[in-house]
Amino acid sequence: MRTLSIQGLPDKRRQKALVHDWPEPEGPTGNEVKTETIYSGITNGTERNQLIGGNYAPKDEQLPTGGNGYQNVGRVIEVGPDVSELRIGDVLYMSAVHAEYVVMPEDGLLIKLPDSIDRKEAALFGMTSVAVRTCRNAELQMGERVLIVGAGIIGQVATQIATGMGARATLCDINANRLEIARQIGAAETVLNVSGDGWEKGIADGTFDVVIDFAGVPGMEDQLIGAVRQRGRVILIAGRDKVTYTFNLGQGREIQLKQNSHFDRDDLQNLCRLVECGLVKIAPLIRDVVPVSEAKRIYDTLRGTPDELLGTVFVW
Repeated sequence: MRTLSIQGLPDKRRQKALVHDWPEPEGPTGNEVKTETIYSGITNGTERNQLIGGNYAPKDEQLPTGGNGYQNVGRVIEVGPDVSELRIGDVLYMSAVHAEYVVMPEDGLLIKLPDSIDRKEAALFGMTSVAVRTCRNAELQMGERVLIVGAGIIGQVATQIATGMGARATLCDINANRLEIARQIGAAETVLNVSGDGWEKGIADGTFDVVIDFAGVPGMEDQLIGAVRQRGRVILIAGRDKVTYTFNLGQGREIQLKQNSHFDRDDLQNLCRLVECGLVKIAPLIRDVVPVSEAKRIYDTLRGTPDELLGTVFVW
């Protein structure tokens, strides 16, 4: 079957490209369903981390690997004998890899998509469910000021959800194009360019109740902590190898330092509901919808110049 494979290159770099001879998954058995992929979405941060050998990456000796990623939209083509809820023909979002066929238990990390949900938008339900999970984990309250650092897909959707929860959201980034998209969506109370000396000029000390960092820029921890009020909350999402900050700075403010896990079915279901109601807009975040045969070109861009991408959906 076709899948997207991370491969090692002679110069120790990595590439990710479509291969046509990967083994097809076994099954379905028990309560498993087998799907044929319609769309899959790139998980920008995680998949770039894998391409550059980061903390989420397979080791060199494990290459080549198949699949990777966690955003798959597929149609059920076969069901196991113990399946009770799903039917052949159902369209699912699944936390599953970039592959032509997927086998998963029906009680796994998936949801059946209603007809009202655009399937291309659903191909980004993984990252956008991370945004749901993050805002819930942040325990945002009505009127709280929240600084969201990073205007990629997760940051953009987290801004929309935070505003829907009644918080006063400031979204910042150094990418002017992404900030313009945020202005067009209109969820952020403030959209702030922090390139150059923009952070120092635009973010006063102790301004925010909550800081959520999706950017993961090394060495920024003290700046993030400095932006929160006494007993403020700092949520770290982006992939980091280590977190280092000045202990006395955090101690003096009595901060809460939190991290996220992934997301669950409840997050997916709530995201689906918010998209159906028009309270979360994903379409403006989709920049490329391309045949999966173009994957290598897209991943070369992701590895070298990631800011040129935003939402990318592969058509299978």
